[in-house]
Amino acid sequence: MKSADAIKSIVKRDGTLVRYRRARVETAIFKATRAIGAPDRAMARAMAVRVEEALASTYCDDTAPSVEDIQDVVENVLMANQHIDVARDYIIYRHQRAMARAARAYAFEVTDNVPYKKIYEVLRWNRDHHCDSVADLNRIIARKEMPALIQATDRRYTAEAHAAAVRILERIANIRIVIIAGPSSSGKTTTMIKVGEKLAAAGVHVKAMNIDHYFFNLEQHPRDEFGDYDYETPQALDLELINTHLAQLMEGQTVRTPDYDFKTGRRTLDVHPFTLDKGELLLIDSLHGLYDNMSSSVADEHKFKIYIETLGQFSGEDGTFMRWADNRLLRRMIRDKQFRNLQPMETLTHWHYVRRSELRNIIPFIKNADCIINSALPYELPFLKQRLFRYISASISRFDDDPRRLDAHIRANRVYDLLKPLRGIRDDSPVPGHSLLREFIGGSTYGY
Repeated sequence: MKSADAIKSIVKRDGTLVRYRRARVETAIFKATRAIGAPDRAMARAMAVRVEEALASTYCDDTAPSVEDIQDVVENVLMANQHIDVARDYIIYRHQRAMARAARAYAFEVTDNVPYKKIYEVLRWNRDHHCDSVADLNRIIARKEMPALIQATDRRYTAEAHAAAVRILERIANIRIVIIAGPSSSGKTTTMIKVGEKLAAAGVHVKAMNIDHYFFNLEQHPRDEFGDYDYETPQALDLELINTHLAQLMEGQTVRTPDYDFKTGRRTLDVHPFTLDKGELLLIDSLHGLYDNMSSSVADEHKFKIYIETLGQFSGEDGTFMRWADNRLLRRMIRDKQFRNLQPMETLTHWHYVRRSELRNIIPFIKNADCIINSALPYELPFLKQRLFRYISASISRFDDDPRRLDAHIRANRVYDLLKPLRGIRDDSPVPGHSLLREFIGGSTYGY
């Protein structure tokens, strides 16, 4: 086991690194013991040490835990050591703090890299449509009202995409590139298509550029002790070639983009001829579209940046809201299995790379976006459960005794608890071919 001294830094919610302090963990646990009427400083100190040991077995300086990661481990350690009441109060306290942050920031679009105002709008929409909890969705399924919810949700999402297109049209004289960015499996590609449809309807010609083809060969990426490749960082992409091609396209030149095969993990250079005609907009969707070095060869005034995230406000039976990253994890587990030759368990164990990169290279740049789109679909979870729950169930006990897989263990159990009481839906025929969900489950009328 690594020394607890290995934990030196943590990642704050705004993506910055700060010094790790065990005393803060101890204080949080002590407050939970005090809240249940049994203050116990010695227990809090002992549990803080165990939390630190668990963190040290999983993280190091290169993979510093986030505040969210540490809170997850605190809950896990308290439960594992039979401090059930303390754990429950800690969970409640944690949720109340999150809600307090949201309440203070409703008037702001982005604070601490979280679009609180947008979140409030999502929560209000979900409650207006009675689809903000497991119990609500189960009632909708029992009453055979799912098709109506699907239609309403897709109208809302499409309206947001079209509103972004309208804002682009307002600046059309200067815009050359539209960038759609966001974390993994947030629905960037479908959103790019829908924005492009609205622009095309207004007479603006658009052309999409597939940045995924600019990945380096997989063997060039770093590997961890499990042999897992880290291809989630911006540096996994050939940023120099991307910027060279963008500059050439802005000058009216023809470039030849690479071709990347996700099943083999290899790229071929100079494959696809690509040109921007006069007056034509370039559309790019990429995890790292807001990352400064992704498009530094093009001046900011010529770019319109859209940030997309699953800003869902959906709660489980215990009232705990589903995490956006967990929603996206389920989408990616399906997508990777169908299109990228990866099994769901591989996606689950790789997810720590995804979250680390998001915290460092995606979320801190949200303030650079010109608009934000919510891609969470309240109706998607019953369909996702039907396809994935057996894999989630199988992973529950698989990593019990492997401290290196603590992140996968905690995440699998959390998703299992949320999905278990939710009714699954096998028949996806009510989901239209143009739905964003089709990007992940297949059967889309769009070409990806």
